[in-house]
Amino acid sequence: MIIRTRRTLATVAAVGLLPALAACSGSEAPGESGGSSTDGELSGTVTLVTHDSFALSDGLLESFESKTGLQVEHVAAGDAGTLVNQLVLTQDSPLGDVVYGVDNTFASRAVEAGVFEPYTPTDLDPSVTAQAEPGLVALTPIDRGDVCLNVDTAWFEDAGIQPPATFEDLTEEEYADLTVVTNPATSSPGFAFLLATVSAFGEDGWQDYWAELADNGLRVTDGWSDAYYVDFSGGGEGGERPIVLSYATSPAATVTEDGSASTTAALLDTCFRQVEYAGVLAGSDNPDGARALVDFLTSGPVQADVPGSMYMYPADESVELPTEWEQFAPLAEEPHEVAAEEIAAHRDEWIEQWTATVIG
Repeated sequence: MIIRTRRTLATVAAVGLLPALAACSGSEAPGESGGSSTDGELSGTVTLVTHDSFALSDGLLESFESKTGLQVEHVAAGDAGTLVNQLVLTQDSPLGDVVYGVDNTFASRAVEAGVFEPYTPTDLDPSVTAQAEPGLVALTPIDRGDVCLNVDTAWFEDAGIQPPATFEDLTEEEYADLTVVTNPATSSPGFAFLLATVSAFGEDGWQDYWAELADNGLRVTDGWSDAYYVDFSGGGEGGERPIVLSYATSPAATVTEDGSASTTAALLDTCFRQVEYAGVLAGSDNPDGARALVDFLTSGPVQADVPGSMYMYPADESVELPTEWEQFAPLAEEPHEVAAEEIAAHRDEWIEQWTATVIG
């Protein structure tokens, strides 16, 4: 097993760093989807705390400010794990008013610590409310995506080797020294992939699987950026490993110029469904503004902008998706799942066991 530590640039929803697809247009005005917006009665500054990969198209936040009279300040706090740690450590003096980017792999820790003031916008599409897991009802789903292995199909074609398709394939000799993943202790996608293996192999089998991966030349990095852009041969920057941990949407960013094919593919049997949330921070200086901003993040224009700006699926399943996504970025039909309460109960234990097994 090879492990390399690098400075993490952005490890959650980091596919927002990939070339953006054109976002679809939405018909709903910002702020109209929720129940807290009070036009003409809001004022002051509302501080939005996010992970490093938050992005919206130019003009969207400005339209919210114009409509509500609020001024939005944006604070990027690192990857999802760092973000949650900061929220917990600063809960008596919150970093801001509203947070976006905590996901179902880390959110339970912040909820248990009392970081959030419960709030749910009104008039959400049923598909959005259906994604709010028990134990995370204080938060509002904003987007979703599948964390899974990706392969450089062009590399495998040139090498005359059949690409892997399953978890088990990666332990075979023909795939030795070909895989790079991210550390679950420092990376939300990395922890999501660990959870996928817990789901696939059970609590009695996942450690043995990781031991086999490590013995087969697995490389581990701290963050998605390094894994995808530095080590992955399909990332466009000279990497040498054709198997990488990324997202099911990533192949939509490696489509050929004529749009007929992608040079990478996602292994949909290895996916874990990640949901990213927004929430009002307890102790907010501007709770009304915070609730209005959560409403805005669930509005039609923002939900339609999510695929192109952050390369995630919008939580609102009624939103039209870019045409390329049906062919090149489908979600897994049966993603691996671990309940939020199980994650909360075993997170630290599983990470410690993974570290002992893979890093030693």
